[in-house]
Amino acid sequence: MTSNTRVVVIGAGLAGARLARRLDELGVPALLVGEEEHHPYNRVLLAEVLAGRYSPEVIALPAPTGRTGPIRAQVTGIDRAARTVHCADGSRIDYGTLVLATGSNPVLPPLRGLFTPDHVLPEGVHAFRTMDDCLGLSKAVRPGLRAVVIGGGLLGVSAARALARRGTQVVLAQQSERLMERQLDPSASRLVERHLTALGVEVHTECRVRDVRCVGGAVRSVEMADGYALDADLVVLACGVHPRTGLAGDAGLAVHKGILVDDELRTSDPHIRAIGDCAQHGGTVYGLAAPALEQADTLAELLSGNTAARYTGTRSLTRLTLTGQDSLDLAAFGETVPRPGDDVVQLADATRGTYRKVVVRDDRLVGGVLVGELGTVGALARAWEGAEPLPADGGPLLHLLTNDGGS
Repeated sequence: MTSNTRVVVIGAGLAGARLARRLDELGVPALLVGEEEHHPYNRVLLAEVLAGRYSPEVIALPAPTGRTGPIRAQVTGIDRAARTVHCADGSRIDYGTLVLATGSNPVLPPLRGLFTPDHVLPEGVHAFRTMDDCLGLSKAVRPGLRAVVIGGGLLGVSAARALARRGTQVVLAQQSERLMERQLDPSASRLVERHLTALGVEVHTECRVRDVRCVGGAVRSVEMADGYALDADLVVLACGVHPRTGLAGDAGLAVHKGILVDDELRTSDPHIRAIGDCAQHGGTVYGLAAPALEQADTLAELLSGNTAARYTGTRSLTRLTLTGQDSLDLAAFGETVPRPGDDVVQLADATRGTYRKVVVRDDRLVGGVLVGELGTVGALARAWEGAEPLPADGGPLLHLLTNDGGS
């Protein structure tokens, strides 16, 4: 394929790797360019690697069969006029269509003492976003070590649980009033907190970390806003992510929260597309695996000649499955907190630690949350995605909540 027609994909995460593989299957050669030395992997499963359940090889993504890469290179700039990307080693890569799948970066909170004078994280302080982050943290972990996880969202819960499974004394510090507040309602959050507490994790909510204290370049404690200090040999930053848009912004592409794209995943430059965590479509930056994969599949169809293909958004479901003897399964979709006038159906079993709840508005399923047994999640998600009116007698909805054959 000549250089002025080829597809170049920058970013070998879930979205970029999926796109390269689908293009390969559709007979469209593409070049996949990634920064990391590791083979493309499923970032969603990094916590299982940290917990010691999986080796890095187990979470590797399927490789394309054709010559699609990945090649390892750090892209430093885009020359839109010449349709060329510049790499840190001085090399250049020509493209006909460029796809930005640059993902996201971890949010590093503005804490005193977080960085050394050389602007690097002190010894013992770890972000938790990449395989290198995971392997570095895994190497540092040993039984009895004191770890503070900052952030009680999906990533923080996963990291705290993984560290506890490795025998670490874990404190989870969450600034808001409950865990995973973006996805879960208060009842589901309490079940997740109970699960972590049973593993020995000490959970602090409504707790803002102010300061990281280091001695000799290594972390020793973190200080809360109220002055209370927690001893720490390890600090894990799980404070969320933000879209990685620097390349796009420097190249003059339209950027808001993410790189702005239309229904064809096209940016403000007709020769550049964007997918995954870095893309903003219809006002939304999803930051989840399912939309990234759907965008990749849609773009593969478009680039292979299916001009009718369109990406119109994803009604995304958040699912967390942490395996093992003390497994944790949860799923949430749509609006889990009802508005006035909404109907709510809840089933809870405190003994088994299970919880199921759906929110119905104007005879339509608008959201739900499940913790514990997820046998019904598939049927509930399909009813939600279909947005069809539910039968007036409510029988089928109760069946969806209780029938474990629905997944």
